Amino acid sequence: MAVEVVTIGETMVAFIPHEHTYLRYAQQFGKVIAGAESNVAVGLAKLGHASGWISKLGEDEFGQFILRELQGEGVDVSHVLISETNPTGIMFKQFATDKESSVYYYRNNSAASTFSPSDLDEAYIKEAKILLVSGITPALSETCKETIHKALDIAKTHGVLVCFDPNIRRKLWSETEAKAVLEPLLSRCDIVILGEDEAQLLIGESDPKKIVFVLKRLGVRWIGVKMGSKGAYVADEHDECFIDNYPVKVVDSIGAGDAFNAGFLCGLLEGRSILTCGKMGAMMGALAVSSYGDVEGLPNRKTFDRLFSNTQETKR
Repeated sequence: MAVEVVTIGETMVAFIPHEHTYLRYAQQFGKVIAGAESNVAVGLAKLGHASGWISKLGEDEFGQFILRELQGEGVDVSHVLISETNPTGIMFKQFATDKESSVYYYRNNSAASTFSPSDLDEAYIKEAKILLVSGITPALSETCKETIHKALDIAKTHGVLVCFDPNIRRKLWSETEAKAVLEPLLSRCDIVILGEDEAQLLIGESDPKKIVFVLKRLGVRWIGVKMGSKGAYVADEHDECFIDNYPVKVVDSIGAGDAFNAGFLCGLLEGRSILTCGKMGAMMGALAVSSYGDVEGLPNRKTFDRLFSNTQETKR
């Protein structure tokens, strides 16, 4: 099955407490799936674009839950491998009284951390229009780092656009390690979508216009700088512009960046202007933070088009 966008990365089962309190006091939990790359795949599938997710899961109930959920969202999981020896990773979210979200990972020696270059199917990747990778995967293990480099090699060989989101997880490695591994990837990518703090770490710039200038010099063709509550700054080879945030009630900020990526890439796949790509990303990000879970608030295409059209009319 040929898909438009192929993503690679670990997805875990996330347990979310019903109460806004510290985990030590929480008694009841719901469960959802959580993974930056699969979040983007789900977002794109909801918007009507064929997406696929490559990973490895444990031969356990958590792995089966993830497969069922992603299949139900329309994501192709035909290239997900199953490990008989390593488990599916899990994580817990915490919503303390100050409403700040935090996460606790239990992913050491997970099935996904054993992913290796030989696990990749070149024929599957080469048929895609875009390959999306993040900086999370190289942090999981040495073989995962090698896998990402191999995936980029395949994409470059076959003319597949590479999209990279550093998505730096400081709980997985030090800033020094992250910079050493991720900075060289920037010049190998066609599309880079990152946060201001990540740009500061990787290229020493936090001003959006300077970030764009540096990335363009590295050969990046499409750029999205995610600026949280301040909106975003987007650029292509011809134009640059600021994107305002859409005002929503924030209940869970985790997953906003992945949703932005899905909207932004949707626009690129459809040949939209960079301004529209940025606005589509901002709309998806706003919808993601207005509900609990990473993808539960993401709309289908009919709903997205209605909301997007209404918002543009209102702003006029």
